[in-house]
Amino acid sequence: MIITPGALTLDQLRHVWAGFEPLELSASAWPAIEASAATVQRIVAKGEPAYGINTGFGKLAKVQISNENLALLQENLVKSHAAGVGPLLPERVVRLILFTKIASLARGYSGVRREVIEKAIEVYNSEQLPPIPSQGSVGASGDLAPLAHLALGLMEAGLQLEAKEGLALLNGTQVSTALALDGLFQTEQVFGAALIAGAMSVDAAKGSDTPFDARIHEVRGQAGQIEVAARFREMLSESEIRESHRTGDDRVQDPYCLRCQPQVMGACLDTIEHCTNTLLIEANAVSDNPLVFGDEVLSGGNFHAEPVALVADYLGIACAEIGALSERRIALLTDASFSLLPAFLVAEPGLNSGFMIAHVTAASLASENKTLAHPGSVDSLPTSANQEDHVSMATFAARKLGDIAANVRYIVAIELLAAAQGFDFHRPLRSSKPLEDAYKLVRQNAKFYDQDRYMAPDIEAVAALIESGALGSSD
Repeated sequence: MIITPGALTLDQLRHVWAGFEPLELSASAWPAIEASAATVQRIVAKGEPAYGINTGFGKLAKVQISNENLALLQENLVKSHAAGVGPLLPERVVRLILFTKIASLARGYSGVRREVIEKAIEVYNSEQLPPIPSQGSVGASGDLAPLAHLALGLMEAGLQLEAKEGLALLNGTQVSTALALDGLFQTEQVFGAALIAGAMSVDAAKGSDTPFDARIHEVRGQAGQIEVAARFREMLSESEIRESHRTGDDRVQDPYCLRCQPQVMGACLDTIEHCTNTLLIEANAVSDNPLVFGDEVLSGGNFHAEPVALVADYLGIACAEIGALSERRIALLTDASFSLLPAFLVAEPGLNSGFMIAHVTAASLASENKTLAHPGSVDSLPTSANQEDHVSMATFAARKLGDIAANVRYIVAIELLAAAQGFDFHRPLRSSKPLEDAYKLVRQNAKFYDQDRYMAPDIEAVAALIESGALGSSD
């Protein structure tokens, strides 16, 4: 894969997230890299104080450091800041962190030497990624602690730091951005699977397809809603199950969890698209400090991860709503008074409990998400002796987004199992081709629940199916 700084695509980021492929940097990037490094060297030679180059950091910025100690200054910075704690970040996230850090430094505004970027690419291509703890960043002044662990890994691989280079590696929003991208890609998967599950539930409950009529959505004008309704019309088209109850069904309207899917899931789709645009910009950003522009070094605050924090929170709310709506459809399908299916979706209810506790599991996860969806970005705690007096909490906001998406994956897996049961009870009638294809995928991983058995493996198997991307995405 060729890295062209400032021109990373969403497809490239998804590719990095999904698995390893060797990297190389576009040859056109090197002149700007070398020019900015030369500017730093000229400043060092002059001996004039410049933040991050020959001074201390944060509250210690007024302390000037002698030239002979500049390398030690950078080494000390990395070691002291490598104070992260907690479980290690998964490999897919670390790949995204290192990938976006390389791309950011390679734009030529960070003042690092060619050797720094070459070492980072070498470490990436070795597949020996540095271990990075998941906790310890407040999402301002960059993701300092986790990026220090990344920098420490480069040093252990033989990188000798010079003036400004440790700071350039530590400053930046790459950890919060990588975590938010990880949550985004997981949300795309559960969104696509939830659309399929929702359409299957409409047929399983013998619901109406009238709420998906294009005219209803066109007069509101919300783009996501219009698109989702169109997908439902396509998925439900030519369903024998739907045709079987066009006459003689005295139910006037379906519950909101069936009827309002375009309105809710459409809003979620619009949110996904907005957040995607922001995260793609950030993945291409130069977010360290200070920055080199020609012969000038300017100190600012691009390391403040507020854009990431806000969209991570927003996406977490949308993802939680996907799960909340799915949980309501599970409740409907298991309630015989609503669904007109056997109680708890099993023959001989009473002797068998069927999907009773599977729904409880979905309810517990949906309830967890209510707390997890509370915004991290509304919190701030001053650090560095009040020099860094407002922080974004982007890294936590992005990290809990992944937790929300994992919960929703299980909720939607349970709904897919429940809807597949409904299909089985409606046989010999068939649903539409797209939904029958989805049914087959579910049944390849979990057979019909004819009597009580160990249910957890079925849920795990269908959750893994969603995680594989086999059941669609938000695209």
